[in-house]
Amino acid sequence: MGPLNGVATRARQLLQALGIRWIDAGAAALVAVLVELNVIVGGGPGAAPLNTLAYVLGAVLAVPILFRHRWPLASLVGVSALLLLYYIVDRRNISPAPLFCLPLYDAAVAGYLAAAIAIPAFFMSVGLFVVDVSTHQGLVSLAAEFLPSIAVLALAIMLGEVVRSRRALAAETADRLRLAGEEREAETARQVAEERLRIARELHDTVAHSMATITVQAGSALHVLGPDAPAGDGPDGSGPARNGPDGNLRSALIAIRETSKAALNEMRATLGQLRNETPDESPELRTAGLDRLPALCEAVTAAGAPVSVTTEGQPRPVPPAVSHAAYRILQESLTNVLRHAGPRARASVGLAYEPGALVIRVTDDGLGPGELPDDAAAGHGLTGMAERAAAVGGTLSAAAGPGGGFEVAARLPAPAPGQAAAPGPGQAAGPGAATVAADLAR
Repeated sequence: MGPLNGVATRARQLLQALGIRWIDAGAAALVAVLVELNVIVGGGPGAAPLNTLAYVLGAVLAVPILFRHRWPLASLVGVSALLLLYYIVDRRNISPAPLFCLPLYDAAVAGYLAAAIAIPAFFMSVGLFVVDVSTHQGLVSLAAEFLPSIAVLALAIMLGEVVRSRRALAAETADRLRLAGEEREAETARQVAEERLRIARELHDTVAHSMATITVQAGSALHVLGPDAPAGDGPDGSGPARNGPDGNLRSALIAIRETSKAALNEMRATLGQLRNETPDESPELRTAGLDRLPALCEAVTAAGAPVSVTTEGQPRPVPPAVSHAAYRILQESLTNVLRHAGPRARASVGLAYEPGALVIRVTDDGLGPGELPDDAAAGHGLTGMAERAAAVGGTLSAAAGPGGGFEVAARLPAPAPGQAAAPGPGQAAGPGAATVAADLAR
């Protein structure tokens, strides 16, 4: 079996090199059978004897059909030349229809309609002339003899042209659909860009302007209070300026000024992302990571909600995107404590460095679920936190505590150094519109 398998393999390789498919070989064999049947019955005046040469020449006529797939026009020309040679050298009165049907169809499908019409027209015209001269048949007799072959050849050409037209129409339709899809995508991108610019303008004209005004007003109030307060350990070295109402007022104003400055810088960075069609994380936003947690806790404590921080496990560096998401989740959670937990609420921040993950937990002892103010659910903070967690492949949950207060828990992927992070189901390849949207939702 080994030598036979080797021969079969070499035969397949040869057929592939010549562009011959098995279906082409079968088609050529079928045409050869039809031609041989025509040779057998093709007698008449001046016909060559039915011998071995007649059979061999009849089989050779179908050989060019083997190459119909790669060279359809050459296949038609080849069978035409061989048929003409057959009529000259060893003629038997055979019809060209069985031999020409498939090559004419292939040529018409390939777009060679002129050749597909001219070649059979030449053979039928010459055949009519030769038969008329040699037999002197009448018009009716000639029509009865040639019309079936003409009809078969015409059908082959028309079928090939119909198939070619349908394929061209399908290709044109596909191109139009592709162009329409590209146009829709371009229009969508244009509308998105316009919407981004509109949002950027609105934010600049409203929120950014208001934040700048707050910063200036806080600085003016500090100037009115005067510079006679001793320095402490608060923001800008100002700390609790003095005991009493003036000291508390100064601390609050300093916290307002510094917080509004930081918020204004981040707002400008967000506006830069919105105005850029391919936004990248700006330096201002990249620096917002877990390293800023102490300053955040001090600011929230100064605003009236004491914050305690506990850490479990060995602290380790986490990817910048995870650190940024963790900081934003903590920032939004502590902001919610200030807004919704009540004036005497305390907050607790827990960071747990587990193998392959960073777990964040923020709890407060403020108002219970039945005592939340009406505007507690008016914003999009919880949605923004969930989107940030999902953007880095993590999860987030938030719910009121059974005995009061509120708890936010997030689990973010944080592999140890040298360990590859497995992207989560919602993890994005980089910062983008989801990051911007989460920034705006704060």
